[in-house]
Amino acid sequence: MNTRPQIDYDEEVLLLEEEAELRNLVVYNDDINTFDHVIKTLIDVCGHQPEQAEQCTLLIHYKGKCAVKMGTYEELEPMCSAIHDRGISADVV
Repeated sequence: MNTRPQIDYDEEVLLLEEEAELRNLVVYNDDINTFDHVIKTLIDVCGHQPEQAEQCTLLIHYKGKCAVKMGTYEELEPMCSAIHDRGISADVV
């Protein structure tokens, strides 16, 4: 025999999802790096397909800059550093 009273819990549980602010990884044009070097960098560092890397590189050349990747700061910062290591100007904005 169960002598303990039954307690019915009816609680609402709210799950809070962290809203991460999305940012852009922007690569800038320069007069030093070749198209092939920038294309290879975007493929290696950002995981672009060759066509996507080529399109971004053309935008960088003709517009002066291009947002090549979107994500959180934590995701983009290592990519930005890797692009800098290859001698290309980039920022997370």
